[in-house]
Amino acid sequence: MVNTGLFSGSKAVKSVKTSFRLPYYTQWGQNLLVCGSVPVLGSWDVKKGLLLKPFHQGDELIWCGSITVPCGFQCQYNYHVVDDNRKILRNEMGEKRELLLHEGIQNGQEVEFRDLWQTGSDAIPYRSAFKDVIFRQSWNSGVVTPIGASPIKFSQEADAIVIRFKVRCPNIEKDTSICVIGSHAQLGQWKVPNGLKLNYCGESVWQADCVIQRSDFPIKYRYCKYDKAGNMSIENGPNREVSTNCSSGETKYIFLSDGMLREVPWRGAGVAIPMFSVRSESDIGVGEFLDLKLLVDWAVASGFHLVQLLPINDTSVHGMWWDSYPYSSLSVFALHPLYLRVQALSENLPDEIKQEIEKAKRHLDGKDVDYEATMATKLSIAKKVFALEKDLILNSSSFQKFFSENEEWLKPYAAFCFLRDFFETSDHSQWGRFHYYSKDKLEKLVSKESLHYDIICFHYYVQYHLHLQLSEAAEYARNMGVVLKGDLPIGVDKNSVDTWVYPNLFRMNTSTGAPPDYFDKNGQNWGFPTYNWEEMSKDNYAWWRARLAQMAKYFTAYRIDHILGFFRIWELPDHAMTGLVGKFRPSIPLSQEELESEGIWDFNRLSRPYIRLGHLQEKFGDSWTFVAATFLNEYENQCFKFKEDCNTEKKIAAKLKSFADGSLFESEDKIRRNLFDLIQNIVLIRDPEDAKKFYPRFNLEDTSSFNDLDDHSKNVLRRLYYDYYFHRQENLWRENALKTLPVLMNSSDMLTCGEDLGLIPSCVHPVMQELGLLGLRIQRMPSEPDLEFGIPSQYSYMTVCAPSCHDAATLRAWWEEDEDRRLRFFRNVMECDMLPPDQCTSEVAYFIIRQHVESPSMWAIFPLQDLLALKEEYTTRPAKEETINDPTNPKHYWRYRVHVTVESLLEDNELTSIINNLVRESGRSFPKKGIEGEASLAYGKQQNMKTPISSVSIGVHPRDALPVRS
Repeated sequence: MVNTGLFSGSKAVKSVKTSFRLPYYTQWGQNLLVCGSVPVLGSWDVKKGLLLKPFHQGDELIWCGSITVPCGFQCQYNYHVVDDNRKILRNEMGEKRELLLHEGIQNGQEVEFRDLWQTGSDAIPYRSAFKDVIFRQSWNSGVVTPIGASPIKFSQEADAIVIRFKVRCPNIEKDTSICVIGSHAQLGQWKVPNGLKLNYCGESVWQADCVIQRSDFPIKYRYCKYDKAGNMSIENGPNREVSTNCSSGETKYIFLSDGMLREVPWRGAGVAIPMFSVRSESDIGVGEFLDLKLLVDWAVASGFHLVQLLPINDTSVHGMWWDSYPYSSLSVFALHPLYLRVQALSENLPDEIKQEIEKAKRHLDGKDVDYEATMATKLSIAKKVFALEKDLILNSSSFQKFFSENEEWLKPYAAFCFLRDFFETSDHSQWGRFHYYSKDKLEKLVSKESLHYDIICFHYYVQYHLHLQLSEAAEYARNMGVVLKGDLPIGVDKNSVDTWVYPNLFRMNTSTGAPPDYFDKNGQNWGFPTYNWEEMSKDNYAWWRARLAQMAKYFTAYRIDHILGFFRIWELPDHAMTGLVGKFRPSIPLSQEELESEGIWDFNRLSRPYIRLGHLQEKFGDSWTFVAATFLNEYENQCFKFKEDCNTEKKIAAKLKSFADGSLFESEDKIRRNLFDLIQNIVLIRDPEDAKKFYPRFNLEDTSSFNDLDDHSKNVLRRLYYDYYFHRQENLWRENALKTLPVLMNSSDMLTCGEDLGLIPSCVHPVMQELGLLGLRIQRMPSEPDLEFGIPSQYSYMTVCAPSCHDAATLRAWWEEDEDRRLRFFRNVMECDMLPPDQCTSEVAYFIIRQHVESPSMWAIFPLQDLLALKEEYTTRPAKEETINDPTNPKHYWRYRVHVTVESLLEDNELTSIINNLVRESGRSFPKKGIEGEASLAYGKQQNMKTPISSVSIGVHPRDALPVRS
C-alpha cells in the first residue's frame, strides 16, 4: 500500500474528498462504520473507524461519510454494523474492498464510492465449489484487464460526472460479454448493441467508465449479457438508478459497486453415499477412493454436479468393528486405510500378491462390509508390498514432498499407531511414560535409529498412497465439473491422536451429545470430549484452521456435522451413558439467588434423584425389594437414594454386569432402563464446579419429581425452564458462533454447509444466512413446529434439501414404517384420496424426488438408495437393510453396501435417463438462455412453485433480506 499516512511534512499535498455511501436497513441502536488499513480509517481498529451518518432517500436508508485524502491514495476497507459503543454486531462478509484514487483525479475534486453490503451469500461464487468446478470456465474468460491497471476516463468539464460501473458475474459462457444499457445515450438508450461495453478485470469482475453531464441525472440502467451470435439476457428485477445531489462544482467521480448481476440463481443436484457403501468390480470388500472416479462418471451421466461422502478419516481406535463409526476420528488429519486400493500400490506386484488380492475380492464380496476382515486383509497385503518397495517409495521426491507438507500431523499419527499396537490399546493413559505427549519423545519414537522405524514408515507409506489415490479422484471430479463434498465431524474420539497431542484443547472429563429430538427421545451421548473453546481461541483456532486446510486438498465443499455445536454443545458428565441429563455449554445457568427470589429453596430435593417407594413398586413390581437392597439406601421413611457404588449411569451398568450368576429377576436391559429412569428423575442439575448454579433438566415436566411439586413451584420452574432453553441464551450463542464459524469458513475456500437439525435456537438461521452457510432441509424433519412434513417448494435458496439422510431411514424404509403416517403423507402431500401402497413404489419415489429437484434450494442431494427406488429392479433388497445408521444405538455397525456395482449403474441408461430428465426439467445445473425482464418470476411459474426463488442467491443481491430499522 502507498500513501497510508496523510499530509505528512510541510509541502502542500493535493487533496481529494472521498465519500462512502451504502444503503442498509438497521435496527435502533445500530450504526454503520467504515474501517480500513490506514489511520484515517482506523488501521483495522473498529473503535477508530469512520462512523457513517444515515439519511432517507425515498424508501431507502442510506449511510454516508467522507474523508479527505491525497491524490493517488489507496487502501483496503470494509463496513461493519456496530452499537453505540462501537461494539461489532455484524461484519461484512467477502473479500476486503479496494480503494484506489488514480493520479489523474485532481486537487479539490470529489470521489464517491457507492457500495452494497456484502453478505455471506455474495461470497459463495468465490468458493472453490463454484470457482474451480461449477463456473470454472467463467473464471477463465478471455483477456483480463487488472482492476488496478484499468484506465479511468478523466474530464475537464466542470459539469461532467465520471461514472465507473462495476458488477460481478461468476457464471458466464464462453464468448459472452457484459454491457450496461440504460436511459442515457451513453448507455444505448436501452438498446443492447449501443450499450456501454464492460471490460473483464478478473475474479469475475466487469467494469467500464463513461462521462455524463450533471443535468442528465438521474440515470436508470441494467446490466446485460450478450454473445457474438446476438443472444442476450438482461438482468431481472427493478431498474438500477444513479443520481447526484451536486448541482455544480468540480468534476465528480462516482464508483459504483453493484454487487452481482441479477439473474436466475444457479441450482444443482447431487448424490450422497458413504465411501464404505460404494461397490465396484475392483474393490476389496468396501468402497475405495479410486471408485469415486466411477461414481463421478455416473453423477455426470445423471445430470448431477455433486458427490457427497461421510467422514473418511481414520477411526481405528478399538481394532474391531466398533471402528466402523465414521464420526469417531482417531485422527482428524489421517485418511482411513480401509479405503486404500492395494492393487494401485505398485505397477510391479508379484503374481502371488495378485492372486491373494483376487482371492480377497471373492471372499469379501459380501452383502455388507466385514470391517475387521477387510481392514486386516488390506493391511496385510499393503505390508507385503511395502516390504518390496519401501526404499523406492520413501526416497522418491513425491513422497518427500508429501512428508514435508504433512509431517506436523503425520509423525504423531504414525507414533500413535505404533504405541496403540504395542500397548494393545488406544487409551494413552495406559502407555506409561508415553501417556504425556512431548516433541522430544515423539522425535525419539520416529527416529531412523529406532528398532521400529520400519513400522513407523509403514504408516507414512499407507497415508501417502491414500493421499495419492484420493487426490487422483478429487482432481478427476474437478475436471468433470463435479463438486466433491466432505463431512466435518463435530467431535474426535477420547482416545485419539488429537487428544494425545493437544489435551489442552479438550474437556476430557465431559462428553458430547444431543438432547432428545427426532432421532432419539432419550437424547444421544456420542462419547466425544467437548472442546475447550477458550484455549482454542488463544492461537485463533489453529487446530481447526489446519483441519479445514487439510480437507480442502481433496474437497471443494463440506458439511459441518451438528453445526448447532458451534453455537452451544450438549455437554454430559463423563459418567453418563445416555444423553438425557445434560446441559448446554456455554449457557447462562439459574443462580441460587434467582431461584430463592422466586420461592424455590429445597435444592437437594430438586437436584437429587427423586425415588419413593411407589416409584420402585411401579417400575419393578415384585422385584422392587431386590432392587432396593442391591442399588439403594433408604434415608427416610419410603425415601431412597442410590448407593455410592452405583450412583451414576456407568456405575449402574458396571454393577449389573457383575451379576453373571443370573440372579436378576428381569432382563438386564429392562432393569438398566428402569434404574436409569430413576437416576434421571431430577428437576435441576447442579453445576459440578459451582454448587450455587443450576440447569433445568431437559423435559423436566415429564418427571415425577416435577409432578409431585406444589403448583407455585411448578409454575416458577416451568417459566424458568422455557426462559433457559428458548430466550436467555440467544445472544450468548449467537456471539459464540460468530467467533468460531467465520474462522472455519475463512480457513479454506470450500463451500460450507451445515447440518442444522434438532432443537434449533432462534439465532441459528439468521447467523447462517449472515455468514452464507447453507442449511439442511429434510422433509420429514421440518423446522416449522406446526408442520409434520416440510414443503420443498417453500424452502429458501440458501439450503440443501433431501428426502432423507444417513441418520434416518431411507425413503423406502420410512414409507413402510408407519401406516398412519404414510396415509397422511399420501393425502396431504401427494393430494391423493386413495389408499397408499404398502411399499414405496417407483411412482411414489419419483413424486418425492421431483418435489425436491423442483424446490428453490441451491442444492438437492439424494441418498443413492433413494435414487435406486426410482426403478423396481433395485428394490428387491429389504428396505430396512438400506439404512446406514441407527442413532438410538451407540454401538451400531456401519456396514451398508450398495447391492449393485457402479459399473452396472453406468450401463443402466434407463435409470440415468430418468434422473437426468428430472434434473434437466427442474432447471438445475443447466443454464437457461435468452432470459429477460422478469425472468425469475416466469421461471417460478414454469416450475409451478408456490413461492418464487429467494432473492438471497448467487447473482441476486439480498437487499430485501436486510434487517428493517424499527
